[in-house]
Amino acid sequence: MDNIILGLLLLQPRTIYQLRKRIGKGLNLMYSCSTGSIQAAIGKLLKINAITQTEITEDGKLKKIYSITDEGKRLFFAWLNGPINSEPPKNQELTKIYFMGFSAKQTNVAIVEEYINNLKVIYADLERINKDGEGLKPEYGNNDIFFYQMQTVSYALEFIRFNINWFDGLLNKIRSKDDATAIS
Repeated sequence: MDNIILGLLLLQPRTIYQLRKRIGKGLNLMYSCSTGSIQAAIGKLLKINAITQTEITEDGKLKKIYSITDEGKRLFFAWLNGPINSEPPKNQELTKIYFMGFSAKQTNVAIVEEYINNLKVIYADLERINKDGEGLKPEYGNNDIFFYQMQTVSYALEFIRFNINWFDGLLNKIRSKDDATAIS
């Protein structure tokens, strides 16, 4: 979360609300956009002088605006220019699949169907973001930044599509499998 905030603040100063809103537009697939997780990261970044906070009053409301410091830029670019972690993504929900042999077939079918439906909702949201992005002028006028931002959307679309297809295949295997007695 720290690096997402630093990168967004590198583009422009923002409030927590603006950070949350921007993270919610596509970046939430990588990190939670909950106010609590953003506030925790902001607190940490303030403590290490990676960002600063200024307060303004707008329409009678006090707003805290966060900006990146030179130290924050140094930290961000050290992270950005470092190697990409090649560890495979983890899906904790696969542990449920691992132990599904303990459940009844009809329960397993229902669970996998629901998961596929949830993935399809996420996929539709990503398609909307991708379509909207294709017609958008790059944020802040920087084509290079926009290009890479859209590549993360493309990756997410492919990743979710793979998962939908994989779980569809699993669902077909579960349906065609002989129903053994479950322990549950």
